[in-house]
Order: sequence, then C-alpha cells, then structure tokens
Amino acid sequence: MRKLSSPLKVVTLSGLIMIGLSACTSSPTGRSQVILFSDSEMSQLGAQSFEQMKQNEKVSKDAKVNAYVTCVANAITKQVPKQASFAQWEVVVFDSDQVNAFALPGGKIGVYTGLLKVATNQDQLATVLGHEVAHVLANHGNERMSRSQITSTGMQVTDFALAGTEYKEMAMSALGLGVEYGISLPYGRTQETEADIMGIDLMAKAGFEPQQSIQLWKNMAKASGGNQPPELLSTHPSHNTRIQDLGNEIKDLPRYNASAPNCQA
Repeated sequence: MRKLSSPLKVVTLSGLIMIGLSACTSSPTGRSQVILFSDSEMSQLGAQSFEQMKQNEKVSKDAKVNAYVTCVANAITKQVPKQASFAQWEVVVFDSDQVNAFALPGGKIGVYTGLLKVATNQDQLATVLGHEVAHVLANHGNERMSRSQITSTGMQVTDFALAGTEYKEMAMSALGLGVEYGISLPYGRTQETEADIMGIDLMAKAGFEPQQSIQLWKNMAKASGGNQPPELLSTHPSHNTRIQDLGNEIKDLPRYNASAPNCQA
C-alpha cells in the first residue's frame, strides 16, 4: 500500500512544545484539547485504514442487513454538519461475531454483524453509531495521535505505509482500531464519556429514542458475562457508570421534533 501523499509532521521536542502551545483548542463539549494534525491529514489516514480493513475483513453481502445498518447510519450522519475534508460518509458491514462498530476520520463507518445480536433494535444501534460518529466529530483520533507525538518526542507518527511497519498498530489504535495503544486510562475514559454525551444528542436529533441507550448497555453488560475489567483498568467506563451517566444526560436532553426513521432489521 502506498505511503500517504501528504505525510504528517515529524518535529523535535522544542518544535512540539511550540506547536502544543499554539494548537490548543476545545472539544465540542468545551474540554481542552491539543490537536497537531489537520482534518485533511486525518481524513487521509482514516480512508487508508478503512481500505485496508475492507481488504482484510470479510464484508457482508447480506442486502437486508446492509440496508438496515445504512438506514440507521444515514439518519445519524444527516445530523452532522458538512465536513470540509470529505464529501460523504461511507458505511460498510463486516461479517464477524465481534460486538463492535467504529467511525474513522474521512467519514468511514464500520459495523460488525455481531453487534446486531446485542443492539437489538434501531434505537440501540443508533446509540452505538451516534457514539462512534461523535469520536470523529470530537477529533479523538487526532487528539490521541497528537498526545502520542508529544509524549514520544521525535517519533515519526504517520509518514508510513500502514502495512508492515512499526507504526501500524499505533496509528490504527489512535483511530480506535486494533490492539489498544498505551494512552493513559483516565484520558481514554474522558473521551468515551464525551462520545456518549454527544452520541445520544445525535441520535435524539435523528428521532431515535435515547432511553434505549440504557437498555443497550444493559445488553452489553449481560453479553460480557461479568468479564469487563475493573473500571480503573479500562479505558471505557464500567457498564454501571455508563448507564448512570446516560440516565442523567437523558434527563437534560432538549425535546427534539424529528420523526423516527423506520429502519427494518
């Protein structure tokens, strides 16, 4: 696979300090962030990662499942402002037992069929997709890579071809894919909670029922069989914490008037 045509920055310690001071911004919820990379650079990396996944993973050919997932995803992404770095969102369903989904910079959404056994209706699927799209809107992948660049001074982060390099795992993990990279645990939980908050707002605007987000995480807790690690050892909030936080957030949601889509599973 070819290298990125516009490689991301490699800078010295002093350069990182100067860039860090000038690259401070705020997330959509008002949290301070340091963002070193441009939207176009991240979109290019997301698109490259997605193409590799489509080559390596089994893509579902089930027309009904694809139509259902695309219907829910489209309802969510219609609530997102037009993005300067890509023209449209792409949705792919992967035929796998993984209970997972993701969204990448560049407007790429992946859903594993295993998720549909746990997210049992359109509202629960919208909870997951709203959460994943929120990661993109909040620049969480960019934030992770920027943090890695600052803490690993001088490391060349993305002037690479994804296949067969020492940077592959780091880049994929920064985008929420693959084996988790060594990001500090509280930092990861903050991003997850932020995506939960933004995600239920997106799903509510699209006409889905936010209360179903609580049932989704009850389903997740049941599916995990109590195997979730203690919250302090996980980058995700515990299921119980998540359920409690979502319940509090739902109480404060505005009353939107959008009609619920009719996406048939």
